[in-house]
Amino acid sequence: MANEDLITNRHSFTARLYIYRWFYLMFAPVFVFIFLFHYVPMAGIRFSFTVYNVGEPSTYVGIYQFVKLFKEKDFWRAFINTFEISIVNLLLSTFVAVVISLMLNEIVTLIFKKSVQTIIYLPHFMSWVVAASIFKLILADSGFINTFLQTLSITTEPIHFLSDKNMWRGTYYFVNLWKNVGWGTILYLATLSGISPDLYEAAQIDGANRWQRCWYITLPSLANTIITVLILNLAKIMNLFESVFVMQNDSVKSVAEVVQTYVYNKTFIGVPEYGLTTAVGLVRSCASVVLVLVCNYASKRVRGRGIV
Repeated sequence: MANEDLITNRHSFTARLYIYRWFYLMFAPVFVFIFLFHYVPMAGIRFSFTVYNVGEPSTYVGIYQFVKLFKEKDFWRAFINTFEISIVNLLLSTFVAVVISLMLNEIVTLIFKKSVQTIIYLPHFMSWVVAASIFKLILADSGFINTFLQTLSITTEPIHFLSDKNMWRGTYYFVNLWKNVGWGTILYLATLSGISPDLYEAAQIDGANRWQRCWYITLPSLANTIITVLILNLAKIMNLFESVFVMQNDSVKSVAEVVQTYVYNKTFIGVPEYGLTTAVGLVRSCASVVLVLVCNYASKRVRGRGIV
């Protein structure tokens, strides 16, 4: 050990490279993967300043694609939709996850508690394609929900859950909660398990009821975790794609299209506009960087340390 330390001090780079050669070798595939699929594609940014078609030489047009993009109403609609859907979904998911965590924490029977946790966790491991297919069958005009409502004479006409602009977002939020909220409770349950029982016992001795113990002990103990989760997830709101893509259709495009689906439609439907969609990707990346920096600043103020 002393010889290795001596060699490391005298020849820092070459000695460490030799001593830890097997670690570097194991890291090599990861490095190659990250380099090929995260850094090499960054060279495609140049196409945002060109008019480009596959098989033809690109033509440099400066900031023309960005000027065209910022004049498109469809882009701004998708941009605003992305923020609205992501933020509402984030707040709903956090609130429901906290409520379910508090309810699970009150369950005394261990077997029942574990069974409930397993049931609400399972949807998280289902792909969005499968989840969307299931709910499209259930919520169709002739699906189970509409048939049930009409049988009870609650409605006379089927409710268009996925094709009505006024219903689509509410349906999307519900499906997203069903799929992901169980997984989101894990962190809150871990925090709840770390609260000292002595606090509850002292409060109970002082005459605090169940609601008061929850309000003055449990929720303040969860506050830092809730804020941290909100901050970390806020930095990822521009990544919304798969869950929206598998549930949207042309009839709800004005309220369901987000930036990622806008790029998909511009690239693969109709005449491809590679320069324009690359410009969208660059703008989205810049917006994501700003969000990460803002969240990093907020994290330093709240937690005392950043996220990057």
